[in-house]
Amino acid sequence: MESVSKRWNVRFKYNVDTTGLKLPYADFRVRAYSLEETLTNICKYFDFNWWKQNGNLYKIKPYEYPRRHVEEGQKMLAYLETLYSNKAQFETRRDSVRRQVRQLLEIDNYMDSLTHSKPVLGKVIRHDGYTTQNIKIETLPGEHLFGTIYTPAPDKATLKHWKAKNGTDKFALIICPDGHFGGGRYRPDEQQRLGTLARMGAVCVDFDLYGWGQSEDEYGKNSHQTDRAHVIQALNAEVLLDYMWNNRRDIDHKRIGVNGGSGGGTHTVLLTVLDNRITAAAPTVNLASHFDGGCPCESGKPIQLAGSGTCNPELIAFFAPRPLQIVSDGGDWTASVPTLEYPYLQRVYDFYGARDKVENVHLPNERHDYGPNKRKANYDFFERVFGLDKSLCDESKVTVMDAEMLKSK
Repeated sequence: MESVSKRWNVRFKYNVDTTGLKLPYADFRVRAYSLEETLTNICKYFDFNWWKQNGNLYKIKPYEYPRRHVEEGQKMLAYLETLYSNKAQFETRRDSVRRQVRQLLEIDNYMDSLTHSKPVLGKVIRHDGYTTQNIKIETLPGEHLFGTIYTPAPDKATLKHWKAKNGTDKFALIICPDGHFGGGRYRPDEQQRLGTLARMGAVCVDFDLYGWGQSEDEYGKNSHQTDRAHVIQALNAEVLLDYMWNNRRDIDHKRIGVNGGSGGGTHTVLLTVLDNRITAAAPTVNLASHFDGGCPCESGKPIQLAGSGTCNPELIAFFAPRPLQIVSDGGDWTASVPTLEYPYLQRVYDFYGARDKVENVHLPNERHDYGPNKRKANYDFFERVFGLDKSLCDESKVTVMDAEMLKSK
């Protein structure tokens, strides 16, 4: 590796222990025309992989089953495009892969054990233009989901305006799976996003990641790094959607959205595969053909093996022709979206004559977070597709509450 470093004038950072390792036929693994092929030949012998960081720095890491190089994602999408050239072929593939995803996720093994218990609802707290109410539901015997419902609280004149605009006095609903950002669903930007969308006219519901927040108290801090987290997080989204669909008379069943970032984006994609009630989706800083999600809660179950091999862009493509927005940035794995994943999605939406229904907001100078520009993209999207009130889009009106106030008692 020292000779490779000198030859190409690069540096290596190691996340693996190379002490005492010997590489047979080392010199023959070098490709004079390609540093990256050379690294692949060296690393694969030890089940390592390489990743370019920035400049001339490369990281050597253990092999990761959910993470691939961009070139592999490109080859995957090119392969998928050979499987369907029209709507009929695509839908045949869609229906088959969806069934297999559900089987590989094993979610139906838990459905029969649902308690269907009555939720414990907390006190309704009034804010400027919206309310919050904590919700706790026993999903499986002795196991609970913990979340918060953000509900619009417009004055009479505003509600009358909304009814005239949308033809109903009911509200859109947006299920909001959480990602791995510090602070979980209690962090300020999560409250700002859900509170602002509620002020604009959508009921929003978030819930703890499995083994995070109140869920950590129930399952333990190590429970999140398991494939069970993959299933339970999807199950919790379904349970919340079922509750809101069946029990809240203020919900418009024609306007059901899902919106999450990072790992929450993975579960945004998954919920569109599992549930046909979703009518608009906005996965944020998440989508890539070469990355399935780096946590077992996103990729613990082998759903990417469905259909002899799939990826998140194909899974979200099954959502066509319903409104879809992909938010990406230049500082994480979504940097490839404008030139790789988005054109693939446009091709699928073209099968339906619905290219205008899929959008990509790319922020090339930003990194992996849920910052103001990502939130604004979500506000603009749901304003357009759900007829929300853009005049009430003002994050300064949202009360950022202490985490304890968002926990169920």
